[in-house]
Amino acid sequence: LGHEDAVERLFSVELMGDGRRFDLAMHLSGSNVVLEAEPSSDEAEKDYVGYIRPMIDRIRRAETVEALCDMAARQIKALVGFDRVMVYRFGEDGAGEVLSEAKASHMEPFKGLRYPASDIPKQARALYKRSLLRIISDVNDEGAEVHPVLDSKGQPLDLSLSTTRAVSPIHLEYLRNMGVQASMSISIIVRGELWGLFACHHESPRVLGYEVRSAAELFAQLFGFVVTETENQEARVDDVQARMLHDRIMAELAGGRSVAESFDVFARTIATVIPFTGIVSWTDGQFQSEGKTPTREQFMALARFLNTTAVSEVFSTRDLTSVFPPAEDYAQLAAGILVLPVSRKPRDYIVLFREETIRDVTWAGNPDKPVTVGPNGVRLTPRKSFDAWKQTVHGQSRAWSAQEMRAAEALRVTLLEVVLRMSDTAMRERSRAQERQELLIAELNHRVRNILNLIRGLINQTSSSAETVSDFTRVIGGRIHALARAHDQITNESWAPASAASLIRTEVEAYLEDDADRVSITGRDAMLKPVAFTTLSLVIHEMTTNAVKYGALSNETGSIKIELREGVGGELEIEWSEAGGPPVRAPNRRGFGSTITERSIEYDLNGTSDVQYDVSGVRARFTVPASTIAGFRDLGVLDAVIDVASEAPVSVDGRILVVEDNMIIALDAQTLFEDLGADTVVVAASSAAAFDAIDQGLPQFALLDVNLGNETSEAVAERLSAAGVPF
Repeated sequence: LGHEDAVERLFSVELMGDGRRFDLAMHLSGSNVVLEAEPSSDEAEKDYVGYIRPMIDRIRRAETVEALCDMAARQIKALVGFDRVMVYRFGEDGAGEVLSEAKASHMEPFKGLRYPASDIPKQARALYKRSLLRIISDVNDEGAEVHPVLDSKGQPLDLSLSTTRAVSPIHLEYLRNMGVQASMSISIIVRGELWGLFACHHESPRVLGYEVRSAAELFAQLFGFVVTETENQEARVDDVQARMLHDRIMAELAGGRSVAESFDVFARTIATVIPFTGIVSWTDGQFQSEGKTPTREQFMALARFLNTTAVSEVFSTRDLTSVFPPAEDYAQLAAGILVLPVSRKPRDYIVLFREETIRDVTWAGNPDKPVTVGPNGVRLTPRKSFDAWKQTVHGQSRAWSAQEMRAAEALRVTLLEVVLRMSDTAMRERSRAQERQELLIAELNHRVRNILNLIRGLINQTSSSAETVSDFTRVIGGRIHALARAHDQITNESWAPASAASLIRTEVEAYLEDDADRVSITGRDAMLKPVAFTTLSLVIHEMTTNAVKYGALSNETGSIKIELREGVGGELEIEWSEAGGPPVRAPNRRGFGSTITERSIEYDLNGTSDVQYDVSGVRARFTVPASTIAGFRDLGVLDAVIDVASEAPVSVDGRILVVEDNMIIALDAQTLFEDLGADTVVVAASSAAAFDAIDQGLPQFALLDVNLGNETSEAVAERLSAAGVPF
């Protein structure tokens, strides 16, 4: 006896020395050894155990658990000879269902009937797990008393594992009420838990020999292993489907696409494995739905409830209202849910819904009245009615199967993988964005210094040549405005491709004004996409700045030749050649400007840069990839470069409103409008001041700075728009 619940058997033992033979069972009960003896059957010489191997071979051919149970019921009936053999499976709530049966032809079928949990109480189910076979040969047997009633310690003998012990009078009456005279139950253990029973009924008393009972018990044990193997095979098939689902989802979300961006395809992919009538995605604060689902407001209330469920587990129910009563409002649409948490914090979900399925459940008697109060007070007596009793169930969906739950768990892991991958991608993007931001800040700082130095240089050069104040104002204004136009091209509001030749010409205009013809542009003009235009503008600015400071444009005789060519692969090739300037020396140090000139095209556009400092003049070759070129065109008349001096005269009159929080710019704008003929120019530094000015009198025109520090001028714009004032 290897463990506390072990029972050892011996067959056909001459126990009394008088020729009679007995089958024996022995087990331990506390400090006692219990020995049970039954007369050997006349059929004891049959090799019942030898029947088991072919029986198991037959049932292993079944591909599903249902087919397995059908075949096993027939096999057990043939072995033990009872009128009815049922395969009875326990549900999670303790209620049982007859999955399969083999019966005599005259008997009423029980297959599909359900029995309430009270028919086999929890204590009885625990005993079924310890004692695998119980037989009642005759429900009318009066039994015999145990002597002594109490042992030397004053405790009754525990007969839990005894084969010959009597059973509860309530259970005997229960069987009589069913018309059963003999019964046998054989436990089915799957993965160490009570999965169900072989329940055997006979309409007359039936004594079954120990050897055939032992064979039946052995069959039930092996049957449990076959059920495990069959369920494992089904699980392996599910795993294959789950892997296929994983691969399809990962392929769909390749390239950094999110669940929200691929919601439609994602929903269709899941439906091939887990059928549903509605699906909701709640990710990154975005609500998406398809099919029959609650509204966004209803789902938000449900999401708060889901936040109380386990973080890393799939949650499911076929009866949502039983755990979340507010779901009663949409029970017909979403009676059942299966929830896939796809993040820990904040909680994001993919939720599958199933609509209400009104169904009839057939019970063996009214499940609400399985017992009645007996005549001796509050004592339970067995129910007497086993007529089929149909219950119509509302507010529930079709159940989520074990197969679907396994697929859901695999899907949850897949979604977490997607989220983690996207998090990694986002982290890399943030790192790259930070690098770009640092480069941009350095670039901006450098460019602002260049602009300030440029303006200072322009002022110095212009003041030395200007004869009058008005002449100085006109020339310096034109030069600064040319520089501003170059920057405007970088942030063109249409963000459309722009001319490379115009970009170069605009940069040159800011420096040379009337001597711009010292820079010649030949070849084929390229239309640059915005990303290339921005980078190339910076490079040309640096090249031009250096030419003005140190190169061909730093004296009165130098010149620059720029040739634009269309490469064989559609790329833009720029040849820059300076001549006539002072002797050139390579720079002693590599500043940020040199870095921009020599590396930005390669870094930002995957192009090439090569700058050579020849004594006779700087030579450079830049290649801009075809992927950043919108097309080429003949180098005819360039896009017009606006000359302030050639613009048509402009004048204004009446009341003008200027909303600007920078005092210098506001004063400059005020002077501009007064010079153009405005009667009154009102300056406001905030929206509140602007509203006060409007209340005092509507302007004929307004100039608004969008950004006013800690607010915008949008409200002022709306007020002016409503009043019909152009701005």
